[in-house]
Amino acid sequence: MELFESLKQKIDGKNLRIVFPEATDARILKAAARLHQEKILEPVFLGNPKQVQAAAQSATVDISDITILDPDNYSEFAQMVSAFVERRHGKNTAEQAQQMLRDPNYFGTMLVYLDQVDGMVSGAIHPTGDTVRPALQIIKVKPGLTRTSGAFIMQKDDQRYLFADCAININPSAQELAEIAVTSAKTAQLFDIDSKVAMLSFSTKGSAKGDEVTKVAEATKLAHEMDSEVVLDGELQFDAAFVPTVAQQKAPDSQVAGQATVFVFPELQSGNIGYKIAQRFGGFEAIGPILQGLNKPVSDLSRGCNEEDVYKLALITAAQALQN
Repeated sequence: MELFESLKQKIDGKNLRIVFPEATDARILKAAARLHQEKILEPVFLGNPKQVQAAAQSATVDISDITILDPDNYSEFAQMVSAFVERRHGKNTAEQAQQMLRDPNYFGTMLVYLDQVDGMVSGAIHPTGDTVRPALQIIKVKPGLTRTSGAFIMQKDDQRYLFADCAININPSAQELAEIAVTSAKTAQLFDIDSKVAMLSFSTKGSAKGDEVTKVAEATKLAHEMDSEVVLDGELQFDAAFVPTVAQQKAPDSQVAGQATVFVFPELQSGNIGYKIAQRFGGFEAIGPILQGLNKPVSDLSRGCNEEDVYKLALITAAQALQN
């Protein structure tokens, strides 16, 4: 089944609410109105209602039935401030909280944390840090994890794979790489990918030596200890992970080599380059980045996104909410 039709089926009838802090942006308005019209999920806009409605009118979008919350006139703002201060464990005063929660990304993230909504989509007009920072401070990562990571679904015709981390962690340690691998396996399952995880390197099973190889080998061991049910192997070169004939030569005893569907890169530089080569040379659609490992889903758009990107990432965010 086509990826997004599958996601729609998963979230249909669940009455999931997704908050959009950038409600005066035409791309956001059009995508959210479409989701609302199709009755897939319930959008919630943040902002001054008059400004949001004016932006919708300018974009010729009907948002008459969509909830708009104004952070400057929110009836439960005092309770939100108290909850924020408690969550930050004294790192911010009530006065600081009042100022920070006027920021739509902080306000939206608190709505997610307080279960007023099921997830958040932002980033169309904000840099990544403005979206991710509140999520890390408020929602935080799941127990057993030390950080979030960024995955891309790579799709072409009937082929579908997951690449990680291609967005967040510059040079993860062996422990962090193991966390990324286990988390990526679970993300892949959400998108109907039979997850077989390859821990990528420039070496296959000791064919080369070096600190970089040792890190990936150690990460593979740690990932097995974290979750023994994940089908995972490393270290593997990409051709050994992907091409059956090469796998037979380089790693004949591997359960993953030659049939990998989830590719974990050893650091951000290779991951970012790798997904863009697959996208530009290979003609794959790159869907993401999908933020993994948070207790509740927050998604970061590219500032170069279009309406379709917003629509798809909202579906992904809603589907992620079902995992929590």
